[in-house]
Amino acid sequence: MEVEHVTHEFKPIYNKESKVLMLGTMPSPKSREVGFYYGHPRNRFWKVLSDVCGEEVPETRKDKITFALRNHIAVWDVLAGCEIRGADDSSIRNPKPNDMNLILKEAPIQAIFATGQKAAQLYRRYCYKDTGIEIICLPSTSPANCRVSYEELYEAYSVIQEYIR
Repeated sequence: MEVEHVTHEFKPIYNKESKVLMLGTMPSPKSREVGFYYGHPRNRFWKVLSDVCGEEVPETRKDKITFALRNHIAVWDVLAGCEIRGADDSSIRNPKPNDMNLILKEAPIQAIFATGQKAAQLYRRYCYKDTGIEIICLPSTSPANCRVSYEELYEAYSVIQEYIR
């Protein structure tokens, strides 16, 4: 698979009541194909968040946005663009960060979470100096991260409950 330049084309999900910000790196090829965050059918992001919030898994794009906002969850990615090979975060080159202040100036964000090690690393390198908010790294929900069980994901992601209740 060849390296390609990718530009982030999804708007962030947030409103003036968002309390936590969930950050990935960049939308995967499958997410870009379906036009929405965590769009791979085997990605466990929406399932684990819905279970943590005690709700049914949202199915449509509209349902996912409504679910996130109702539960005070903002969703975005660290990068606005980069060169990447497929969905391989380790291949990211020439990253261009998003401006986190777009959300932080509008929403009372109490905690920022990375949905994987690379997102946390990129945030710390490119965004922390502007935000001053530490990032909490959670395990990736990607199907490529199959060594982490669903139970382990649920336990890790349950930390957001203290911020959204």
